[in-house]
Amino acid sequence: MSNNSTGTAVLVHTTQGTVKGQCNTSVYDDVYYSFESIPFAQPPLGALRFKAPVRASPWPGVLDCTQKAKKPLQKHPRTNEIEGDEDCLYLNIYAKKLKSEKPLPVMVFLYGGGFEKGDPTRDLHGPDYFMMKDVILVTIAYRLGPLGFLSLTDPTVGAPGNAGLKDQLLGLQWVKENISEFNGDSHNITLFGESAGAASTHYMMLTPLAKGLFHKAILMSGTVLCPWALSPLKNLPQRLAQVNGYTGNGDDESVLEYLQKLPAEELVRPYILTKEENMDDCLFAFGPVIEPYLSAMCIVPKHPAAMFADAWGNDIPIIMSGTSFEGLLMFARVHMAPYLLHELNENHQHMLPLELKQKHDIEKQKELAAKVREAHFAEKELRMEHLLNYCEYASYKVFWHPILRTIKARLRYAHAPTYLYRFDFDSPHFNHQRIGYCGKDVRGVSHVDDHSYLFYGDFAWKLEKDTPEFRTIQRKIDIWTSFAENSDPNCENLGGNQWAPLQVDGKLHCLNVSHDLAVIELPEVHKLQIWDSLYEVAEE
Repeated sequence: MSNNSTGTAVLVHTTQGTVKGQCNTSVYDDVYYSFESIPFAQPPLGALRFKAPVRASPWPGVLDCTQKAKKPLQKHPRTNEIEGDEDCLYLNIYAKKLKSEKPLPVMVFLYGGGFEKGDPTRDLHGPDYFMMKDVILVTIAYRLGPLGFLSLTDPTVGAPGNAGLKDQLLGLQWVKENISEFNGDSHNITLFGESAGAASTHYMMLTPLAKGLFHKAILMSGTVLCPWALSPLKNLPQRLAQVNGYTGNGDDESVLEYLQKLPAEELVRPYILTKEENMDDCLFAFGPVIEPYLSAMCIVPKHPAAMFADAWGNDIPIIMSGTSFEGLLMFARVHMAPYLLHELNENHQHMLPLELKQKHDIEKQKELAAKVREAHFAEKELRMEHLLNYCEYASYKVFWHPILRTIKARLRYAHAPTYLYRFDFDSPHFNHQRIGYCGKDVRGVSHVDDHSYLFYGDFAWKLEKDTPEFRTIQRKIDIWTSFAENSDPNCENLGGNQWAPLQVDGKLHCLNVSHDLAVIELPEVHKLQIWDSLYEVAEE
């Protein structure tokens, strides 16, 4: 493991009390300090289950923060085993230096996993690569699945949803208040996230409650417009209660009471999505919702697109990104649910995003779906041998087109730079997400493949420094930390490329991160125009 402690204990005073950390050596022999499992909220147990988080109580004496925390409670996607702990509201701080002439830039990370899995520990998010630079890395835990996103409409029960987003907000407030004690610059905080973590970061840019808690952002492969970032589903709490034996009349009060008494494992175990919901691209049951009423910590009071024009995040610089074959994420899904291809064959309208299906009658849906079919399948009948065509189609529907729509909105409303990059580095052995989704025989750069080049973890190993993989790590870390330090990602490791922000009237230029770096027009732009045309019809 990377966390080789030197045994030197270090104490830091926070608003809640004193924490004890330790000095470590990274996999590349960089010395840094770690403080793991610092509670920023009270345990979200009992009557606090499903509710907005409450600030942590002060603790007496010194809190030992030298041990890795458990991950938030979740179901393992492959084994279906229940892992982690419901008591999970903590954060981890990794500081390159605890004393320096000026405080260090702070980088706060929100993990992905579809709002139902993921964790902030060094198992997945070891700081080793970031600790090559003078920065502070913070990883924040938040509740997942129904524990983080169950939403009840009755204001008297006090569980409107988005508790997981509210966890992130409280964690950010804690960082803003305390990070200067760890030698961090509280006036220079970068929030970044991948997939669901990117959508979470975007939500934080939209809610006025997070204004001033960070000063720039990086959205990796996700925005609030991605179909998985806002749940359209109804009656989920009732369905979850019923599958667990509830027989009441379905009112919010009795459902909440029933669910709060169940063992937490029983809440995350059932799969409650229907086949129809799968065809509507509901990949996960519980996620962010438009909250049914206003409350003190309300983060999503209306559709997120309606929040773009007035968002405080329009004033901060951002980097946005996708990978060159996002949809390889779906490779295993089709193997597990082969009916997906059959349904798309029989009912072409399912090729459209749900929001377009809701806007048009069935004839218009089929007419628009024909454009998608022509673009990605060239009129082929969908069979398993066209699985990669399906994955390409998913790249656009689930990731790239929502990203493009977010960019366009950003260019319309924002007053600060927007940079775009495309991760296209295809390693045969170090693109761990693709290997996990597809095995070793398929190539391409999948959703979340860039994670391997930012974080060390129990999936990784020490690379030789002359390998293309290590060079990619150096480039990524240099870009990230340059942006964190001075709001500009241009740095020495760009090899002479001048990476400019996107312009309202310009082309979609991106930094293409492959074996070599180049500023190019986004290669997906032609097919993205076809997807754009579907929405132009919807807006007529």
